[in-house]
Amino acid sequence: MRENTKTIIQRLGETDQLFLQENTPVLALERADLRLQLVEISEHRQEKVHFLQEAIVLLEQARVEFEEMPLELYINLSLHLAKAYMMFFEITQEQRYAIITQQIMKPMAHLEHGDIYFFLAYASSIKNEPSMTRHWLTKYSKTPIYDLEILMQHAAFKTFKDEKWFNQLVQSKLH
Repeated sequence: MRENTKTIIQRLGETDQLFLQENTPVLALERADLRLQLVEISEHRQEKVHFLQEAIVLLEQARVEFEEMPLELYINLSLHLAKAYMMFFEITQEQRYAIITQQIMKPMAHLEHGDIYFFLAYASSIKNEPSMTRHWLTKYSKTPIYDLEILMQHAAFKTFKDEKWFNQLVQSKLH
């Protein structure tokens, strides 16, 4: 077992023990994030699905269980939830996970947050909605966190590489 994996599993046990004492949205976010990290390093589909299911439950529960929390924390819980559902899509290729991601992210689109726009573009691309993909990527490109490298390398956007609008987005960041 790699050292990184051991560290994650150790911290997972620690945070699960802390949960037994008192749950907080920050703790729920960390517990879910640790599970998402295990998904990324696992080589077994069944393990990945198990950790994704656990992460989703933790994130969904935290979003509704705590009435008061800072907006940034709610956004982070929601972004992790969207990430988990899109990881599920990557494993299963089931489009319903993109639909769920849109349902999570769309109500927050007015916050003008780059990661929200990115997940909306990603989900739209998966659902074969080129005009919505373009819409969300255009909004994403105008945010401070716009990452040209991620945009160019992400598999969901490869089909748009020959599109004029996509190349204009890329060129606008190069200049």
